[in-house]
Amino acid sequence: MEPTRVILLPGSVLPADLAYGPLIEALGPDVQAVAKDLELYRDDQPPSGWTLDIEVEGVLREADARNWQTFHLVGYSDGGSVALAFAARHPGRLQSLSLLEPAWAGSWDWSPSYAEHRRKYDELQALPQEELLPAFMRLGVKHDVVLPPPEPGPPPPWMGKRLAGIRAFLRAFTSYDLDRARLAAFSKPVFFALGGLSRQEDYGEVAARLARVFFPDFHLEVFPRRHHFDPPHRVEPERLADGLRRHWAAAEGEAEDRHERTGSRTG
Repeated sequence: MEPTRVILLPGSVLPADLAYGPLIEALGPDVQAVAKDLELYRDDQPPSGWTLDIEVEGVLREADARNWQTFHLVGYSDGGSVALAFAARHPGRLQSLSLLEPAWAGSWDWSPSYAEHRRKYDELQALPQEELLPAFMRLGVKHDVVLPPPEPGPPPPWMGKRLAGIRAFLRAFTSYDLDRARLAAFSKPVFFALGGLSRQEDYGEVAARLARVFFPDFHLEVFPRRHHFDPPHRVEPERLADGLRRHWAAAEGEAEDRHERTGSRTG
């Protein structure tokens, strides 16, 4: 049996190794997990003409460089939106898809409350630099959640790129054409982790819409005490690892069953 192969995509703030270190440790040595940084941050500024497709091609290069014909894909926040774009463009390369509160999931079938909430994200573009991150974080959590204060001391060097990266994702979400028909044709198992303290008119509605409209094999797991900026892959990695391992085992079992059925018909 082949080892479980996984690519993990971070959000637009933490680098991939910092975001996923606890989860990779919890997954253990039997899982070949690669925490892949976003293409957006290869240089000091986002590339000219950057879109989600540049991130999709970066995932493809990562898999090809490792000779992974198929693999599992996990994406958190903006990385979850990249994962959805990858599933629409290259469904045959995926064994499963795991979404950890994707920041955006297409521009159709929005409820009035979700559309109003998305307009608040659009308004972030007009904010000065020092106000962007606090306002961005506040939109992702319930009203009574107390967000942690900034870490004392100077920010880490990588933080200097992040505000431009957040703005780039916000722009991309207003214009990117996430292929609805191809996404609806994605039949592999989908896992969605949702924080109970995250803004439900945002991430909760995204989960419900994806389950209702697109994915026939959809599993939602709620982490009641977590929110978007206190996520399970950093704070409850053991529980999330257990859920992901079950998800991947089921996906690999289904793939093996399909292979055996195909073999019996052609043999």
